[in-house]
Amino acid sequence: MTTREKEIIVFQGETQRLDRYLASHLDGVTRNQIQMMIHQSLILVNNKAIKQNYMVKTGDLIGIEFFETDSGEIKKQDIPLDIYYEDSDVIVINKPSGMVVHPAVGNKENTLVNALLFHCTDLSGINGKLRPGIVHRIDKDTSGLLVACKNDYSHRILSKQFADKKVTRKYYALVHGVINHNVGVIDAPIGRDPVHRQQMTVIENGKHAITHFRVIERYKNMTLLELQLETGRTHQIRVHMKYIGFPLVGDPVYGLKNDANEKGQFLHAKTLGFIHPRSKEKMEWESPLPSYYSDYLKQLT
Repeated sequence: MTTREKEIIVFQGETQRLDRYLASHLDGVTRNQIQMMIHQSLILVNNKAIKQNYMVKTGDLIGIEFFETDSGEIKKQDIPLDIYYEDSDVIVINKPSGMVVHPAVGNKENTLVNALLFHCTDLSGINGKLRPGIVHRIDKDTSGLLVACKNDYSHRILSKQFADKKVTRKYYALVHGVINHNVGVIDAPIGRDPVHRQQMTVIENGKHAITHFRVIERYKNMTLLELQLETGRTHQIRVHMKYIGFPLVGDPVYGLKNDANEKGQFLHAKTLGFIHPRSKEKMEWESPLPSYYSDYLKQLT
């Protein structure tokens, strides 16, 4: 059994009980589990043991020690990577649909991390043994751009940029239905679905989530959108579009019945931009739609 650590900085306006705060910020961890971890001093605030009813305040640094049940080595695999940028600090990849970003217990091969371990000499270790270098994720069946870090310094800087909403992330999504207005904003909290625990949903007391969208093209029964994330919640675009009644085409979880296809949802992370952690240069990349995606759009015109 091994451990990994996670750090969370409390931002302004987020004051509440520690156990409730963490329950809304940690995916897949229940409030009871959090309370037990606090009791076992696996969760510290500003490097000090505290009680579960501690009220977090702006600037608090919460350190969390997780136990990982599988300590086996992650295999390095010679999997081709579509690299858009690389230096000694970061690497920007155009991920294909169908590739999982990082291994999980029981599924340790053919992921982006397996490919990165083969390609890179070093990757940051902040996110633990199963997630080296990973600052953010996109879903298995979502294609497009993401950045990984080669050292802990760049990882901390980029994580702060994500938290401060300074990273540009734009997606192209094909949705069912024709959206009549050209632009819109979806501001609805997202949390774990209380009934279907493997899914996310818009729910009261969920994590703050904002998605901006604009119409790129309208078809007979579908709309192509550009979406920009202001926050980065699990399945955010898929959940938000379902919530307003325009689910993603091909989405096997949040889409229409019998609509799933072998490529999954038509969602592509088209634009990624951030300030380089060392040079402080503003950098931005765009990737074209995959061929299966663009070919499908041609059939609609």
